[in-house]
Formats: sequence, C-alpha cells, structure tokens
Amino acid sequence: MQFGKWIYTGTMLFLLGGCASVSPTSTPASLDQLLTDPALNGATVSLMVRDARSGSTLYQHNPRTRLIPASNLKLLTTAAAMDVLGPQYRFSTQLLSNGTQQGERLSGNVYLRGLGDPTMQFADYQALAAQLAAQGVRQVQGDLVFDDTWFDAERLGVDWAQDDESTYYGAQISALTVSPNTDFDAGTVLVTAKAPATVGQPVSVVVSPPTDYVQLSNRAVSGSGNNYGLTRQHGTNLLQLTGALAPGKQNRQWVSVWEPTQLVANLFEQALAQQGIKVMGKRVMGAASPATAKVLVEHPSAPLQELITPLLKLSNNNMSEALLKAMGRKTANAGTAQAGVAAVADFMRRQGLDPLTVSQVDGSGLSRRNLVSSQNLTDLLLATARQPWFDAWYNALPIAGNSDRMTGGSLRYRLRGTAAENNLHAKTGSMAGVSSLSGYITDAEGRRLVFSIISNNYVSDAAPIRALENRVALALTQWHD
Repeated sequence: MQFGKWIYTGTMLFLLGGCASVSPTSTPASLDQLLTDPALNGATVSLMVRDARSGSTLYQHNPRTRLIPASNLKLLTTAAAMDVLGPQYRFSTQLLSNGTQQGERLSGNVYLRGLGDPTMQFADYQALAAQLAAQGVRQVQGDLVFDDTWFDAERLGVDWAQDDESTYYGAQISALTVSPNTDFDAGTVLVTAKAPATVGQPVSVVVSPPTDYVQLSNRAVSGSGNNYGLTRQHGTNLLQLTGALAPGKQNRQWVSVWEPTQLVANLFEQALAQQGIKVMGKRVMGAASPATAKVLVEHPSAPLQELITPLLKLSNNNMSEALLKAMGRKTANAGTAQAGVAAVADFMRRQGLDPLTVSQVDGSGLSRRNLVSSQNLTDLLLATARQPWFDAWYNALPIAGNSDRMTGGSLRYRLRGTAAENNLHAKTGSMAGVSSLSGYITDAEGRRLVFSIISNNYVSDAAPIRALENRVALALTQWHD
C-alpha cells in the first residue's frame, strides 16, 4: 500500500488516454458499459453513486458486496477519530521524573513517556533534552525509562503481509516512536545510497536520523543493471544492500526498524549527551511511569484537524494505526486495535450506520481481513458531510490533478486536464489485486455526488483498473439522471 512516494512514469498517460471514451452525457447505462471492461474479467466490483444532498441512489452495482477496501478504510478511521478524539486532539510526548533536583543533579528516575505521537522527529527529542538542560539538569542519579505503555505491545496489525514488514508503510506501531521526515513515516529510517563514479566500488550509505541502532551489510556497488535493493532481515535491524546502482546516481529509501521504541532510546540518549546530561543509572525499556512522577517537559503534536492532511493525502498507515489505538485508549482505557475498532463501531452507530455490515481489524486497511462495501462507504461519506468538522476532513482528501503534493496527494497525477481536475476529492486504495476510489465529485449541473468503487481479485496490473476508476469519475462529472 505504497502511496506517498510513488515514482510516476508514462503509465499515467495511458490512464488519461483511457478517459477519452466517456460520452458528453453519462447515464446509468454508461456505467454499466464501463463495468464490462476486460480488465475486470473474473474480478468483483462494488460501485455505488448517490446524491450528496438527498442521499438518493443514482447507480448501484453489487452495492452490499463486502470487499477488501485497502486504504479506503482510512476514510472510516479518520472520520471516527475526528468524532471520538475531536479535531483539536493532540498527541503528546512527556519527560517526567519521580525525583528531586538539587543544583545540576536530579535524584531519581527520568521517564520518556510516549502517548502515541507518530509525528515525533529526532529534532523534537533533541528539543526535549535541551529543555531539560535549560532547567539546569546535568546529571540524572537514576535510570532512564522509556515508557511506551500507552499502546499495547502488538507492533503489527492482524494478518499484515510478511513481505510488507520491512517497508515504510508496514512499519511497527509504538506509543513511543520517531519519524525521519515530515511525511511522518514513523518507525522508519531513511537510507540514502550513492554510487561513486568508479564502477565496481561500494555505494556510500547515509542513515537518517543518524543512529547505530541499525547495522549495514553493504554489498551494493556502482555499476549497470539497475538492480539495487534494500531489505531488513526479519527480527533484526540488519539492513542488507545488494545489487548495482548506476555511477553517480542516488537512491533514497525508507525502511522500517525492528522495535521503534529502541530506536527512540538510542536517539534520545544521543540527544541527552549532546546537552551534556549524564545518566548514572541504566536504560529501562517498556516500564510505566509512576502516577507520582512530575512532568518536566512536554511536546504536543499539531491538532488532529491538521494531521489528517498528511495522513489522507499520502495514505499514511502508521498514523492511521496510532489514531485507532488512541481511540481505544480514550474510550476503553486500552491502547489496542480491538478497543479502537469498538470505538469506530460506536461512532458508526451514532451516525445511524450498522457496524455489523463491515469487518475492520486495523486502522490503515493494510490487512486483507478488512471488508466493506460501496454502500458502507457512501453511507459514511453522507454522514461525514453533516459533521461540524467536515470541511477540514473534506479538504484533507486527495484532490484530482492538483500537482501540489500536499493538495493532490495520491491523486495528483490522475485526471489532469479533465472536468475532474480540482473537482474530485477522494481516497485511493491499492494492494495486489485490490483497488478502490471513494469520495465526492460535482456533476455538470453543480450537484455534488458521493461514490465508491472497490475492485477485488483482478489479475491485471493496477493501471487498467485505475484507468477504469478515472473513467467512472469522468462519467460522474457529466452525470444525467
């Protein structure tokens, strides 16, 4: 489910070319014809189109057939989070102590407590250390405790694919984590390899943030073949670089780490050393901060109504999982996916939707056990439009054809130069054999429509399926009852 960092090529020209056959006026028969596309032979499709104001059904094809939604599940997770947590909700990371300070000496333990913030970066941990130093602390006469107990210790979602494990979009979930970038790919490091001009020489490698928590096995060289690869060995932080990278070329790749809390520990200890703060005790992992501990320094995240923009535009999985567990923590005092799913179900009931018609096991849609229908998603799209936070959520959706990365998101290369450009606000979804597109679009008469199309079990590559989705969107811009 790799959305935020695709490299787009001429494939998209094929997608736009596939839109040219849409007639000036579209009817239900037009959509029937589109769904005869040979790329769908043997596949299953659920498609529903409704009037956004009245909710009346304009078109349906297998509307209640439950299918794997991929990242379209993020529509449900983020809408529930805006309701359950609230648009002003902020994650937090705290530095606490149960000791007393005498001059430069702090007698007692120091606790770094994570409350699930997936947007924390190394600079933020450095700022926490600097603020502690600003209070005059130069020595800690106790242990340094890394408290990630706000969430459970289940690092991966239910039935996540093994071959996603080392990818940035399959990164482990922790209440105390770190992101190497402003896309907030928490639980990962950025590995930049550069090939020297001399063929056969090893590539140079830079890891960001700088850490010795990961180890390198570098067998990659400068040369032809363009078969450079980077993987992480299961259960370890051994990064294996292989193959050849063209002379003078550079490759940047995000790779997940094993146990992100340990990465935070490595980085925060660096940050303390940079401030001249010495810890006399030991490193303690995964222990809870005592209720008597006093907050010394706190770092809040941006509010949720701002965080949903990178989440939805770039289809950020780890942020989605953090929101799911945060909902569980708020509603059931349990930072688990199961408690989060129950909170989402309660949100659905409050909106008059039936949670028994969906199957949800994670927040991001990475699991193939998630099942929803196009009716479920159009029901959700109609319900969100009635919420006081709708505008922020609607604007956070990818917008077709808009080249700005944080506006167009995963739709920025699609439907350019068409009536859907800067019109279609929708969430994409993609896995092997799965594609989905659900959102809002305005027809030629100025009427807003909601729609959802989910395709499963196709054996072609994704390009013809996305071309079909584009043609459906274009048909809706010319809709005529």
